[in-house]
Amino acid sequence: MSALKEIVLNGKDLTLESLIRITRNGAQVCASLEAMEDVKKSRALVEELVAGGRPMYGINTGFGRFSEVAIPEEDINLLQIKLILADAAGVGAPLPTDVVRGMLVMRANSLLNGFSGVRPVVINTILDMLNRGVHPVVPEKGSVGSSGDLCPLAHMVLPMIGLGEAEYNGVVMEGAEAMAKAKIPLIELKAKEGLALINGTQCMTSVVAHALADAITLKKTADIVGALTVESLRGIKNAYDPRIQDVRRHSGQREAAENMLRLLEGSEYVTTQGELRMQDSYSLRCIPQIHGASRLAIDYVASVVENEINAVTDNPIVLVDTGDVFSGGNFHGQPVAIAADTLGIALSELGNISERRIAKLIDPALNHGLPAFLVKHGGINCGFMIPQYAAAALVSENKVLAHPASVDSIPTSAGQEDHVSMGTIGARKAAQILENVRMVLGIELMCAAQALDLQEKRKLGAGTEAAYKVIRGAVEFMEEDRVFYKDQKLAAELIADGTLVKAVEEAVGTLR
Repeated sequence: MSALKEIVLNGKDLTLESLIRITRNGAQVCASLEAMEDVKKSRALVEELVAGGRPMYGINTGFGRFSEVAIPEEDINLLQIKLILADAAGVGAPLPTDVVRGMLVMRANSLLNGFSGVRPVVINTILDMLNRGVHPVVPEKGSVGSSGDLCPLAHMVLPMIGLGEAEYNGVVMEGAEAMAKAKIPLIELKAKEGLALINGTQCMTSVVAHALADAITLKKTADIVGALTVESLRGIKNAYDPRIQDVRRHSGQREAAENMLRLLEGSEYVTTQGELRMQDSYSLRCIPQIHGASRLAIDYVASVVENEINAVTDNPIVLVDTGDVFSGGNFHGQPVAIAADTLGIALSELGNISERRIAKLIDPALNHGLPAFLVKHGGINCGFMIPQYAAAALVSENKVLAHPASVDSIPTSAGQEDHVSMGTIGARKAAQILENVRMVLGIELMCAAQALDLQEKRKLGAGTEAAYKVIRGAVEFMEEDRVFYKDQKLAAELIADGTLVKAVEEAVGTLR
């Protein structure tokens, strides 16, 4: 699939960067030989305990409210297959391919910790699916995020046992057909293996991890676009002085202010306090404080995600050293759920302040002498009036989406599972918010470039000049009204694919 260096999974040190290399760039994966030895020991213990008849949840008992029901030895393997069939009840559109690949990677990585009691063939089958491009079709809805992502993970497993659907070489087909075309043998699930494959947080974590990877780019983008707007409004650079940030002490604020000064270095557009006015409005002056707060939140989300992608989220847990099999609650998604909601809130604020800067740019009462709606011949032309409407609609939608899912709960399994995390819902909301904020920042980028072109030419900053060239390479100055949606899409794509950040960092070095 790829010439990228093979990534070795051992359950302990998978990073977000490596995850994205696998899910989006096609890096090959393999299992650590040492980790596989732990897997074998764990499996041997399960087989020994099953043979001895010890009652163990989900191995020789039913699931959820049926945990008190003993399963006859001859039906133990059948129990695992029936679990997958029963739990594959997802609804909605399929999850994106990168998210599904993330689920596969993280599930294999979790099993490699050696606490789940599966056979090596189960893990190798997952790795073969990744390396040969068999991607299960996984509906995006149906998980409450507590007994693991049971529903989406069950759909992930279906092709492994010859059921469900999968995408292979860009074509969706029956799961058995996809596995056959990729020359991957189907597996017959044995004791505990069905439960080990679906008791986990890998769906919600994959959605959040991919949104996080994009959010790391977006936080830099917000500083870049904000700096261009500051120039176009001849903003006051004193607000970004490091001495102001130092007395507040927040690292995110310091980083954002540092970025602003690097981006604006050498600019002849920015002013000093008292030169044109004494203060700027908050949407300019408080960029370090507002962008910085979102940065702190994104850092927190990163710490949760990097832990969770290496976590054992199975139930029950098989402890080889002591011979114990404990039923606990590591599958519960609450840590990821709160992180997902936090990410959505943090990104929403980057969109909120961006929309306020757009509104300031187009309003003749607030834009310090620029033409109304950033157009030369107002009246016959509406200019950027309606793009601001679109931005307003998106940030208002984000306010609804940012309502936390993690504070909700609804009992399942006849009350046995009486508190659930709703983490997968929160994760999907965060991903949608991210997409909306990209579009809002793209609109601001267009407005800032337009505002610069409507005034006397001066020298741009070291970073903002690169940003200006990127947007003007894709979207021309608007002399007269034209169809906007294509331009808006182009601007958002420059943000999404990293073109904007890459060009700016080539000019000023890596941003914080």
